[in-house]
Amino acid sequence: MNSYQANQSNGLEHFIRTLGLTAPRRAEWQMNTPFEQWQKELSQRFRERLGEFPSVPAELNPLLLEQTQCDGYTRERIEVTTYEGLRMPLYLLIPDTLGSPDPLPVVLAIHGHGYGSREIVGLHPDGSARQSQPGLHKDFALSLVRQGFVVAVPELLGFGDRRLAEDLALAAEDPGKNSCFRLSSALLMVGQTMAGYRIYETMRALDYVQTRQETDSGRVGIMGISGGGLVAGFTAALDQRIACAVVSGYTNTFAASILTRNHCLDNYIPGILLEAEMPDLLGLIAPRGLFVESGVNDHLFGPAGVREALDRLQVIFQASGHPNSIEADFFEGGHEIHGDPAFAWLKRQLTTNKEVRQK
Repeated sequence: MNSYQANQSNGLEHFIRTLGLTAPRRAEWQMNTPFEQWQKELSQRFRERLGEFPSVPAELNPLLLEQTQCDGYTRERIEVTTYEGLRMPLYLLIPDTLGSPDPLPVVLAIHGHGYGSREIVGLHPDGSARQSQPGLHKDFALSLVRQGFVVAVPELLGFGDRRLAEDLALAAEDPGKNSCFRLSSALLMVGQTMAGYRIYETMRALDYVQTRQETDSGRVGIMGISGGGLVAGFTAALDQRIACAVVSGYTNTFAASILTRNHCLDNYIPGILLEAEMPDLLGLIAPRGLFVESGVNDHLFGPAGVREALDRLQVIFQASGHPNSIEADFFEGGHEIHGDPAFAWLKRQLTTNKEVRQK
């Protein structure tokens, strides 16, 4: 690189940083704004930026694809309709301890980039049992069912069985090959977003879970890692049925994470920085519970941005009247699930505290 090219490159870096930092945040919370009014208005603007959701939900028409008795739990794979013409498989893990007369609390477990829902339930991409190391997801859906939760694991659009034929054809040599870019591009061309589709489909997974007699619809949590952290955090922000959320490896600012490198196209929501930065969007969860999990060596969503986001979130939760509803775990590790502190927090939120806080 010659000196002219270096100057051009530095100028472009400054230009894109300035774009993000100077965009008007017309929906960020201000001290003189009534808190509930702010949440209502930002929620509506956020939905619009995501591409809005169907006004009339499609019939779920659930179909049981498989049922397997495992060590301590039953694993079912079910398919449901999310949008008209679009079907989504999900795993439902049901603890064998379901002998009590009371229905059990539920956690929606949302995978990140990888080979889909099978990656967090202890399976290989072909559905066979996995004995090898679980990677960054650490089979956290299995950890949750062993905590006594009913666990729902939706297959996010673009992963696993929900890939385009061109990407499925490469699955043998690259099991993690996804269809995010082409699907995200197609959605953007019609005013929709991959984030919006995944959030709405996660809401439909909850619609299905609430039809099951094993589950307590008043005690629902959600947990996701990386791109699944986006889905978990923003679904909780927009769906009041979710009592609490664990966001792992995602909570940050857009300026310090998404805008610092090339990320998958599914991360981008057109015009979102005209409304608010990421902490304000996650602040829509308040006064319900939010637990932030962050590896101190996370190279994608680094701790400096996490702490900046937490400072803002603590102000928002204070304004909601529930300053203690937000907690964080900074652990020695990278871009990965940590687990135990988050699982214990979910247990307190959904098992010990049976009366869920509502707005």
